[in-house]
Amino acid sequence: MTMREVTDEEFDLLIQRALAELPDEYIKNLDNVAITYADDPSEEQLVRNHVRHDQLLLGLYEGLPQTSRFSSGYSGVLPDKITIFKNPIRYVTHDDESFFEQIKRTAWHEIAHHYGLGHDRIHVIERHKAR
Repeated sequence: MTMREVTDEEFDLLIQRALAELPDEYIKNLDNVAITYADDPSEEQLVRNHVRHDQLLLGLYEGLPQTSRFSSGYSGVLPDKITIFKNPIRYVTHDDESFFEQIKRTAWHEIAHHYGLGHDRIHVIERHKAR
């Protein structure tokens, strides 16, 4: 089944709804983070993040994790950036409900990177939450 088209305005509202449904402790301590969206990742983003052509990038955190800021002399001038990619999420979902749930999972995953969690730890938490 192919997911229906989603306008940018609808996608933005779904992201806002997803963020509102995440626990407050994940959102209230975000520090200098812009959360945005794009249709697809750029070729540069795919190459920089070593994404193979048989993989999809659903979201991307770009910045300096909170856990690294004190030791790096972080000035906080430019915001970190989380991008949620609409078309890859449409590709891996089959209906409106799964589309929204994947947006929420992707947002949580990228926020976890902002807090300094690596993929291994994120996957452990996701498996634990799925039980």
